[in-house]
Amino acid sequence: MCARDADDDAPTPQPAAHQGDTDTLLPLVYAELRRLAHRYLRQERSGHTLQATALVHEVYLRLAPQGPADWNDRGRFVGIAAHLMRQVLVEYARGRNRYKRAARTSSACRSRMALP
Repeated sequence: MCARDADDDAPTPQPAAHQGDTDTLLPLVYAELRRLAHRYLRQERSGHTLQATALVHEVYLRLAPQGPADWNDRGRFVGIAAHLMRQVLVEYARGRNRYKRAARTSSACRSRMALP
């Protein structure tokens, strides 16, 4: 075995394809994000109206307004995108439940008002 050089411990620069802003990095990881979104949606209720493509696009819309970001590597970008996907799904579920509660409340109020 050969002895390791001191230069071996130095961090190696990431390839240019793994660095850059959101617009540059998204096309490189789009297929991976779609697979991830599809996996998350399989865990949701059946008949979900949100599709994997729409979920990935929603994540992009949340990342884009932040301006150009210099992502350290592909894994960090995908991890943050995955976190945002879960947030989108939680917000979607909360909105759906809010809508359902509002419908139940309004029908209950109407039935109470109809009673003499």
